[in-house]
Amino acid sequence: MPISLSDKTVVITGASSGIGAELAKIISKTGASVVICARRGELLAALADEIGAAGGQALPIEVDVSKPDQAAAAVRTAIERFGKIDVLVNNAGRGICASVEDTTPEQVESIFAVNAFALWYTVAAALPLMKARKSGHIVTVSSVVGSMGYPFCSAYVAAKHAAIGFHAALRTELLETGVRATLICPDGVNTPWSSVTEGGNYGSLFADGIRRSRIIAKERNIPLAPLSRMISAAEAARIIYEAIINEESPADIYTHLGTHERAVAAVRCREDVEQSMLPAFLGVKEEYESRKHYEQ
Repeated sequence: MPISLSDKTVVITGASSGIGAELAKIISKTGASVVICARRGELLAALADEIGAAGGQALPIEVDVSKPDQAAAAVRTAIERFGKIDVLVNNAGRGICASVEDTTPEQVESIFAVNAFALWYTVAAALPLMKARKSGHIVTVSSVVGSMGYPFCSAYVAAKHAAIGFHAALRTELLETGVRATLICPDGVNTPWSSVTEGGNYGSLFADGIRRSRIIAKERNIPLAPLSRMISAAEAARIIYEAIINEESPADIYTHLGTHERAVAAVRCREDVEQSMLPAFLGVKEEYESRKHYEQ
């Protein structure tokens, strides 16, 4: 039997667009109080108005969760306003489009700050009350790249690996506390995320690389890479929502068909996965090098 969210308080980071915004819309229809957090205040205000017009309740908090003081203050504001946090969805994230040698130290710090470090800042602020109430749910939105490699976004891949490591350690600390923890690993989702990555547009790089991969696969007489179909932000948000209301949901959820199997295969033998993905990875490599040469 699904749990009711009608009297719950749900905090969502990275809620100004994409998966976070769609999740906020879904949850607001249940009667829950939704706290939407992001850096872009105007988008948050518009989303809060949309939710309010539909009969829901949303508190917008403009915050950069990569800043420890801001992240903790946002959590405190939610608690002061609603008296509790029942569900914390750590969805904020940002990508990068750069080879290892083109990635700057500043980019490494920026990508890790929002995708990994922010998890400590929000969770550490929310957990004491959850533990005291022996109730709560932490949702970590990582990525399929948190369990396998992808080219030309190494800082993001590494940060999402760190997010999964954080979540795994968190779960060991939450045993028998009454607080749940769920990991979400999406693959390709149609959101603005891929076009605002640091260093360039990773979405177009990958899309153009896939087109090149078809030629590579044909020339080498090898299978195309086993890529999953893109899903919408609303589809991804619905999967997260179902995980929240279903107390028997898996601890680790891969949103796209085939990606969990690929993640397991990567643990067993990384080389096998690299070979299966070879046309795609080589296609992206050719596209990256072509763009870099053109820019020079």
